[in-house]
Amino acid sequence: MKLASLRNGRDGRLVAVSRDLTRYLDAGNVAGTLQAALDDWHAIRPELERLAEQLETSSAGEAFDESACESPLPRAYQWVDGSAYVNHVELVRKARGAEMPESFWIDPLMYQGGSDSFLGPRDDIPVGDEAWGIDFEAEVAVVTDDVPMGVPVADAGKHIQLIMLVNDVSLRGLIPAELAKGFGFFQSKPSSAFSPVAVTPDELGAAWKDHKVHLPLMSALNDSPFGKPDAGIDMTFDFAQLVAHAAKTRPLCAGSIVGSGTVSNKLGDGPGKPIGEGGVGYSCIAEIRTIETIQAGSPQTPFLRFNDRVRIEMCSADGQSIFGAIDQAVVRYDE
Repeated sequence: MKLASLRNGRDGRLVAVSRDLTRYLDAGNVAGTLQAALDDWHAIRPELERLAEQLETSSAGEAFDESACESPLPRAYQWVDGSAYVNHVELVRKARGAEMPESFWIDPLMYQGGSDSFLGPRDDIPVGDEAWGIDFEAEVAVVTDDVPMGVPVADAGKHIQLIMLVNDVSLRGLIPAELAKGFGFFQSKPSSAFSPVAVTPDELGAAWKDHKVHLPLMSALNDSPFGKPDAGIDMTFDFAQLVAHAAKTRPLCAGSIVGSGTVSNKLGDGPGKPIGEGGVGYSCIAEIRTIETIQAGSPQTPFLRFNDRVRIEMCSADGQSIFGAIDQAVVRYDE
Protein backbone atom coordinates (compact mmCIF):
# COMPACT_ATOMS: atom_id res chain seq x y z
CA MET A 1 0.00 0.00 0.00
CA LYS A 2 1.19 3.48 -0.88
CA LEU A 3 -0.05 6.63 0.85
CA ALA A 4 0.48 10.34 0.26
CA SER A 5 -0.68 13.68 1.66
CA LEU A 6 -1.90 16.22 -0.88
CA ARG A 7 -1.61 19.88 0.01
CA ASN A 8 -4.49 20.87 2.29
CA GLY A 9 -4.08 22.97 5.42
CA ARG A 10 -1.30 22.15 7.85
CA ASP A 11 -1.53 18.36 7.78
CA GLY A 12 -2.46 17.55 4.19
CA ARG A 13 -5.23 15.36 2.78
CA LEU A 14 -4.65 11.60 2.92
CA VAL A 15 -4.88 9.64 -0.32
CA ALA A 16 -4.09 6.09 -1.40
CA VAL A 17 -1.80 5.92 -4.43
CA SER A 18 -1.49 3.24 -7.11
CA ARG A 19 1.70 1.16 -7.22
CA ASP A 20 2.80 2.83 -10.46
CA LEU A 21 2.24 6.29 -8.90
CA THR A 22 -0.19 7.36 -11.64
CA ARG A 23 -3.55 7.51 -9.79
CA TYR A 24 -4.96 8.18 -6.34
CA LEU A 25 -8.17 7.78 -4.38
CA ASP A 26 -9.17 10.15 -1.62
CA ALA A 27 -9.10 8.50 1.82
CA GLY A 28 -11.18 11.15 3.58
CA ASN A 29 -13.99 8.75 4.39
CA VAL A 30 -11.46 6.56 6.22
CA ALA A 31 -9.05 9.10 7.74
CA GLY A 32 -8.56 12.74 6.88
CA THR A 33 -4.82 12.77 7.49
CA LEU A 34 -2.01 10.25 7.74
CA GLN A 35 -1.54 11.08 11.41
CA ALA A 36 -5.21 10.30 12.06
CA ALA A 37 -4.75 6.95 10.32
CA LEU A 38 -1.66 6.13 12.36
CA ASP A 39 -3.41 7.05 15.61
CA ASP A 40 -5.75 4.10 15.05
CA TRP A 41 -3.63 2.21 12.54
CA HIS A 42 -4.70 -1.36 13.18
CA ALA A 43 -8.37 -0.50 12.73
CA ILE A 44 -7.91 1.90 9.80
CA ARG A 45 -5.26 0.03 7.81
CA PRO A 46 -7.74 -2.57 6.40
CA GLU A 47 -9.95 0.25 5.08
CA LEU A 48 -6.97 1.92 3.41
CA GLU A 49 -5.91 -1.41 1.93
CA ARG A 50 -9.33 -1.73 0.30
CA LEU A 51 -8.77 1.63 -1.41
CA ALA A 52 -5.33 0.50 -2.54
CA GLU A 53 -6.77 -2.72 -3.93
CA GLN A 54 -9.43 -0.77 -5.82
CA LEU A 55 -6.68 1.22 -7.51
CA GLU A 56 -4.96 -1.97 -8.68
CA THR A 57 -8.07 -3.79 -9.89
CA SER A 58 -9.93 -0.98 -11.64
CA SER A 59 -9.40 2.27 -13.48
CA ALA A 60 -10.72 4.25 -10.52
CA GLY A 61 -8.97 7.33 -9.25
CA GLU A 62 -7.63 10.69 -10.34
CA ALA A 63 -4.25 11.51 -11.86
CA PHE A 64 -1.53 11.62 -9.21
CA ASP A 65 0.88 14.55 -9.29
CA GLU A 66 3.93 14.33 -7.03
CA SER A 67 4.34 18.10 -7.08
CA ALA A 68 0.94 18.41 -5.36
CA CYS A 69 2.22 16.49 -2.32
CA GLU A 70 3.33 17.54 1.10
CA SER A 71 5.69 15.22 2.90
CA PRO A 72 3.53 12.22 3.94
CA LEU A 73 3.55 13.65 7.46
CA PRO A 74 3.78 17.44 6.93
CA ARG A 75 4.55 17.72 10.65
CA ALA A 76 5.14 14.95 13.16
CA TYR A 77 5.17 14.44 16.89
CA GLN A 78 8.65 12.90 16.71
CA TRP A 79 11.55 12.92 14.23
CA VAL A 80 14.76 11.23 15.32
CA ASP A 81 17.65 10.50 13.00
CA GLY A 82 20.20 7.79 13.59
CA SER A 83 23.59 7.27 12.03
CA ALA A 84 23.30 3.62 11.12
CA TYR A 85 26.04 3.65 8.47
CA VAL A 86 28.98 3.87 10.83
CA ASN A 87 31.36 3.93 7.86
CA HIS A 88 30.10 7.47 7.19
CA VAL A 89 30.71 8.53 10.80
CA GLU A 90 34.19 7.06 10.79
CA LEU A 91 35.17 8.90 7.60
CA VAL A 92 33.89 12.27 8.81
CA ARG A 93 35.75 11.95 12.11
CA LYS A 94 38.93 10.78 10.39
CA ALA A 95 38.95 13.86 8.17
CA ARG A 96 39.13 16.12 11.21
CA GLY A 97 41.69 13.92 12.97
CA ALA A 98 39.31 12.55 15.59
CA GLU A 99 39.37 8.94 16.72
CA MET A 100 36.07 7.11 16.69
CA PRO A 101 35.10 5.46 19.97
CA GLU A 102 34.59 1.70 19.71
CA SER A 103 31.16 2.17 21.32
CA PHE A 104 29.89 3.70 18.06
CA TRP A 105 29.88 0.19 16.55
CA ILE A 106 27.55 -1.20 19.23
CA ASP A 107 25.52 1.80 20.43
CA PRO A 108 23.71 3.89 17.77
CA LEU A 109 24.19 7.61 17.41
CA MET A 110 20.86 9.49 17.29
CA TYR A 111 19.65 13.06 17.51
CA GLN A 112 16.19 14.57 17.88
CA GLY A 113 15.34 16.85 14.98
CA GLY A 114 12.75 19.54 14.44
CA SER A 115 9.49 18.01 13.23
CA ASP A 116 7.06 20.92 13.23
CA SER A 117 7.65 22.13 9.66
CA PHE A 118 8.82 19.56 7.12
CA LEU A 119 9.29 20.67 3.53
CA GLY A 120 7.29 19.07 0.74
CA PRO A 121 9.21 16.78 -1.65
CA ARG A 122 9.19 19.42 -4.40
CA ASP A 123 9.55 22.49 -2.17
CA ASP A 124 12.58 24.75 -2.47
CA ILE A 125 15.19 24.59 0.30
CA PRO A 126 15.36 28.14 1.73
CA VAL A 127 18.73 29.08 3.25
CA GLY A 128 19.97 32.45 4.48
CA ASP A 129 23.63 32.19 3.47
CA GLU A 130 25.70 29.95 1.16
CA ALA A 131 28.56 30.27 3.66
CA TRP A 132 26.64 28.03 6.06
CA GLY A 133 27.80 24.99 4.09
CA ILE A 134 24.55 23.71 2.57
CA ASP A 135 24.41 19.94 2.15
CA PHE A 136 21.82 17.28 1.37
CA GLU A 137 21.67 13.88 3.04
CA ALA A 138 19.85 11.07 1.25
CA GLU A 139 18.39 8.63 3.75
CA VAL A 140 15.68 6.06 4.37
CA ALA A 141 13.18 6.58 7.21
CA VAL A 142 10.46 4.51 8.86
CA VAL A 143 7.21 5.56 10.55
CA THR A 144 5.96 3.72 13.62
CA ASP A 145 2.70 3.06 15.35
CA ASP A 146 2.66 3.42 19.16
CA VAL A 147 5.90 1.95 20.51
CA PRO A 148 6.09 1.04 24.22
CA MET A 149 9.01 2.28 26.29
CA GLY A 150 11.79 -0.26 26.60
CA VAL A 151 10.62 -2.35 23.64
CA PRO A 152 13.19 -5.10 22.92
CA VAL A 153 14.81 -5.23 19.49
CA ALA A 154 13.06 -8.54 18.81
CA ASP A 155 9.67 -6.79 19.06
CA ALA A 156 10.54 -3.34 17.71
CA GLY A 157 10.29 -4.31 14.05
CA LYS A 158 6.57 -5.04 14.25
CA HIS A 159 5.96 -1.38 15.08
CA ILE A 160 7.39 -0.23 11.71
CA GLN A 161 4.34 0.55 9.57
CA LEU A 162 5.60 2.78 6.76
CA ILE A 163 8.84 3.50 4.91
CA MET A 164 9.84 6.66 3.03
CA LEU A 165 12.88 8.58 1.82
CA VAL A 166 14.25 11.76 3.35
CA ASN A 167 16.51 14.65 2.46
CA ASP A 168 17.95 15.60 5.84
CA VAL A 169 19.29 19.05 4.98
CA SER A 170 22.42 20.01 6.91
CA LEU A 171 24.31 23.29 7.28
CA ARG A 172 27.83 21.93 7.70
CA GLY A 173 29.40 25.30 8.45
CA LEU A 174 27.23 25.72 11.54
CA ILE A 175 27.71 22.22 12.95
CA PRO A 176 31.17 22.53 14.58
CA ALA A 177 30.26 25.52 16.76
CA GLU A 178 26.99 23.92 17.81
CA LEU A 179 28.59 20.60 18.73
CA ALA A 180 31.32 22.44 20.62
CA LYS A 181 28.65 23.74 22.97
CA GLY A 182 27.94 20.14 23.96
CA PHE A 183 24.20 20.38 23.38
CA GLY A 184 23.81 19.00 19.86
CA PHE A 185 22.32 20.14 16.57
CA PHE A 186 19.74 22.88 16.23
CA GLN A 187 20.37 25.74 13.80
CA SER A 188 22.53 23.45 11.67
CA LYS A 189 19.55 21.16 10.96
CA PRO A 190 16.82 23.10 9.12
CA SER A 191 13.59 21.54 7.82
CA SER A 192 13.89 18.11 6.20
CA ALA A 193 11.83 16.87 3.24
CA PHE A 194 10.36 13.41 2.71
CA SER A 195 9.37 11.48 -0.40
CA PRO A 196 5.94 12.09 -1.98
CA VAL A 197 4.79 8.61 -0.98
CA ALA A 198 5.16 6.43 2.11
CA VAL A 199 4.82 2.67 1.57
CA THR A 200 4.07 -0.30 3.76
CA PRO A 201 7.01 -2.71 4.09
CA ASP A 202 5.25 -5.44 2.08
CA GLU A 203 5.35 -3.19 -1.00
CA LEU A 204 9.11 -3.74 -1.11
CA GLY A 205 8.81 -7.52 -1.31
CA ALA A 206 12.15 -9.28 -0.92
CA ALA A 207 13.94 -5.91 -0.79
CA TRP A 208 12.66 -5.47 2.79
CA LYS A 209 14.73 -7.99 4.73
CA ASP A 210 16.15 -7.96 8.25
CA HIS A 211 14.51 -4.55 8.78
CA LYS A 212 16.64 -3.00 6.04
CA VAL A 213 15.84 -1.80 2.51
CA HIS A 214 18.09 -3.71 0.10
CA LEU A 215 17.97 -1.34 -2.88
CA PRO A 216 20.16 1.47 -4.22
CA LEU A 217 19.32 4.96 -3.04
CA MET A 218 19.92 7.27 -5.97
CA SER A 219 20.79 10.93 -5.69
CA ALA A 220 21.62 13.46 -8.38
CA LEU A 221 23.09 16.95 -8.19
CA ASN A 222 22.10 19.29 -11.01
CA ASP A 223 20.96 16.28 -13.06
CA SER A 224 24.32 14.49 -12.73
CA PRO A 225 24.40 11.16 -10.83
CA PHE A 226 25.97 11.67 -7.42
CA GLY A 227 25.25 8.49 -5.48
CA LYS A 228 23.66 5.06 -5.73
CA PRO A 229 24.77 3.18 -2.59
CA ASP A 230 22.72 0.15 -1.56
CA ALA A 231 20.75 0.98 1.58
CA GLY A 232 20.97 -2.63 2.75
CA ILE A 233 24.77 -2.80 2.66
CA ASP A 234 27.06 -1.53 5.44
CA MET A 235 24.06 -0.63 7.64
CA THR A 236 25.49 -1.38 11.08
CA PHE A 237 22.17 -0.89 12.91
CA ASP A 238 18.90 -2.01 11.29
CA PHE A 239 15.63 -0.15 11.78
CA ALA A 240 14.43 -2.46 14.56
CA GLN A 241 17.59 -1.61 16.50
CA LEU A 242 17.10 2.11 15.84
CA VAL A 243 13.47 2.04 16.97
CA ALA A 244 14.40 0.13 20.14
CA HIS A 245 17.20 2.60 20.83
CA ALA A 246 14.82 5.57 20.45
CA ALA A 247 12.30 3.95 22.80
CA LYS A 248 14.74 2.90 25.52
CA THR A 249 13.61 5.54 28.03
CA ARG A 250 10.36 6.84 26.54
CA PRO A 251 7.44 5.53 24.49
CA LEU A 252 7.17 6.66 20.87
CA CYS A 253 3.75 7.85 19.82
CA ALA A 254 2.12 6.79 16.57
CA GLY A 255 3.56 8.77 13.68
CA SER A 256 7.11 8.87 15.04
CA ILE A 257 9.72 9.01 12.26
CA VAL A 258 13.09 7.28 12.63
CA GLY A 259 15.80 7.98 10.06
CA SER A 260 18.72 5.83 9.00
CA GLY A 261 21.31 8.54 8.67
CA THR A 262 23.27 9.12 5.47
CA VAL A 263 23.38 5.93 3.37
CA SER A 264 27.02 5.02 2.77
CA ASN A 265 28.85 2.05 1.24
CA LYS A 266 32.48 1.12 1.70
CA LEU A 267 34.69 -0.28 -1.06
CA GLY A 268 36.48 -3.23 0.51
CA ASP A 269 38.38 -1.87 3.48
CA GLY A 270 38.51 1.64 2.11
CA PRO A 271 36.10 4.51 1.40
CA GLY A 272 33.76 4.43 -1.57
CA LYS A 273 34.52 6.01 -4.94
CA PRO A 274 32.62 8.53 -7.07
CA ILE A 275 30.30 7.12 -9.71
CA GLY A 276 32.57 8.53 -12.41
CA GLU A 277 35.41 6.37 -11.09
CA GLY A 278 33.36 3.18 -11.04
CA GLY A 279 32.07 3.45 -7.48
CA VAL A 280 28.56 3.91 -6.10
CA GLY A 281 29.16 7.51 -5.09
CA TYR A 282 27.82 9.22 -2.00
CA SER A 283 24.60 10.35 -0.34
CA CYS A 284 25.92 13.70 0.83
CA ILE A 285 28.59 16.19 -0.18
CA ALA A 286 30.34 16.02 3.20
CA GLU A 287 31.42 12.43 2.53
CA ILE A 288 33.18 13.13 -0.76
CA ARG A 289 34.80 16.21 0.81
CA THR A 290 35.98 13.99 3.66
CA ILE A 291 37.59 11.52 1.25
CA GLU A 292 39.18 14.37 -0.71
CA THR A 293 40.63 15.71 2.54
CA ILE A 294 42.02 12.31 3.53
CA GLN A 295 43.52 11.66 0.09
CA ALA A 296 44.60 15.13 -1.03
CA GLY A 297 44.76 17.21 2.14
CA SER A 298 41.79 19.46 1.36
CA PRO A 299 38.27 19.22 -0.04
CA GLN A 300 37.63 20.03 -3.69
CA THR A 301 33.86 19.58 -4.06
CA PRO A 302 31.87 22.66 -3.01
CA PHE A 303 28.77 22.53 -0.87
CA LEU A 304 25.45 23.47 -2.44
CA ARG A 305 24.95 26.93 -3.86
CA PHE A 306 21.77 28.85 -4.59
CA ASN A 307 19.90 27.40 -7.59
CA ASP A 308 21.56 23.99 -7.25
CA ARG A 309 19.07 21.13 -7.51
CA VAL A 310 19.06 17.82 -5.65
CA ARG A 311 17.02 14.74 -6.60
CA ILE A 312 16.62 11.63 -4.40
CA GLU A 313 14.79 8.50 -5.53
CA MET A 314 14.69 4.72 -5.13
CA CYS A 315 13.54 2.29 -7.80
CA SER A 316 12.51 -1.36 -7.73
CA ALA A 317 14.49 -4.04 -9.57
CA ASP A 318 12.37 -3.40 -12.67
CA GLY A 319 13.11 0.34 -12.63
CA GLN A 320 9.80 1.55 -11.18
CA SER A 321 10.01 4.50 -8.80
CA ILE A 322 8.79 3.27 -5.41
CA PHE A 323 8.39 6.42 -3.34
CA GLY A 324 8.35 9.09 -6.01
CA ALA A 325 11.17 11.63 -6.09
CA ILE A 326 12.39 14.33 -3.75
CA ASP A 327 13.41 17.09 -6.17
CA GLN A 328 14.44 20.40 -4.61
CA ALA A 329 16.27 23.58 -5.53
CA VAL A 330 18.30 25.62 -3.02
CA VAL A 331 17.10 29.22 -2.84
CA ARG A 332 18.07 32.31 -0.89
CA TYR A 333 15.70 32.90 2.02
CA ASP A 334 14.10 36.33 1.94
CA GLU A 335 12.00 37.40 4.91
